[in-house]
Amino acid sequence: MLIIKNGRLIDPQNNHDKVCDLYIQNGKVISIGQAPTGFSANKTIDASGHIVIPGLIDMCAHVREPGYTQKATIASETAAAVAGGITTMITPPTTKPVVDNPAVAELIIDRAEATGLANVMPVGALTQGLQGEQLAPMHALSRSGCVAFSNARESIPSALVLLRCLEYAATHDFLVIFQPQNHDLTGEGCMHDDTTCTRLGLTGIPETAETIEVARCLLLVEQTGVRAHFGQLSAERSVRMVTDARKRGLNVTADVSIHHLLLTDMNVNGFNSMFHVIPPLRSQLDRAGLRHGLVTDGIQAICSDHQPHDPAAKQAPFAATEPGISGLETLLPLGLMLVEQELLSLPQLIEKLTAAPAAILELNKGSLGIGCDADICIFNPETQWQLNSDNCVSAGHNSPFMNTPLKGKVTHTLIKGEMVYQA
Repeated sequence: MLIIKNGRLIDPQNNHDKVCDLYIQNGKVISIGQAPTGFSANKTIDASGHIVIPGLIDMCAHVREPGYTQKATIASETAAAVAGGITTMITPPTTKPVVDNPAVAELIIDRAEATGLANVMPVGALTQGLQGEQLAPMHALSRSGCVAFSNARESIPSALVLLRCLEYAATHDFLVIFQPQNHDLTGEGCMHDDTTCTRLGLTGIPETAETIEVARCLLLVEQTGVRAHFGQLSAERSVRMVTDARKRGLNVTADVSIHHLLLTDMNVNGFNSMFHVIPPLRSQLDRAGLRHGLVTDGIQAICSDHQPHDPAAKQAPFAATEPGISGLETLLPLGLMLVEQELLSLPQLIEKLTAAPAAILELNKGSLGIGCDADICIFNPETQWQLNSDNCVSAGHNSPFMNTPLKGKVTHTLIKGEMVYQA
């Protein structure tokens, strides 16, 4: 039995924002504010001056295992997740082999459970091998623990194949996640197609590489009625289209990566490969559109889009490097920058990182109501620190935010009432 005392509890799902005590027994929250009769704690955490929130749910975090263990492993990335207050990670099907058969899904879940750290929930492939030709066995994958289905950033050229996938998913009420990207328009591009790109002499990726695919997917979502989520949108026009679809009654949601809310293509100016991401960092107008979507509920969730890399992957000319940012440990402090900038209130930020992802995925998480799993993040909002090569827990050190002053540090992470991280 555990008491978390004197912390500011912020639980958007239950409209809690107050300083109070939290009582935990058998991995569940059993009382808030007042001790249950006969409760005798064998452990107490003093959270004075700290904020107590549900464990973060990251909508897109690559763990690289199986298949790419030279970049990271489930053990290394779940350790990084809990260091960042993340208790549940949704991992894309882009492993090797691809998550297109139950054995791979079960392997990921079993290895995550064996580490005893963050929950790792795989997304199943929408098509076999992510090749966009034949449907993956979605029903079997769902029974094996897949929480949604996606073709990741691999294209499905045939609209008929995509239609059949969405019809099947709609029949079984499966969530489909789109990471919209038209490969014909993306080509060999490596950054946003604009003036900075031209000046640097790099090949650009126009925003239409995303918006054309968003439009196509929305039309088929409307035809099939499938539950759909658009992951890591980067363009203002994309947000407008998804927002309009929601207003028309379509069951669609969207998320954005934290780095797209803070950075633009102008950050690429020095050919720093740490800023090489797909979708690319876009214009100031696009960033403004993403931020507007966040405050008007056009975008429901914020994710890390965590992609750890080995050092060699980033040690080449910009265009030849592998895209992606390692972001688990900086998700919360970078999110707190949005609060500092008065874009979001603190409860609104916490909602985008907890209750909203849980609602999208229909998970019984993201809440600290009575009877809920005690998946908890405790952080000090005033602690100033820097992520560097010495304290980075993730195997991937590929972050443009290395050695950047950050504010807000996780001090404790609990999963089902068990301490899995303590600073």
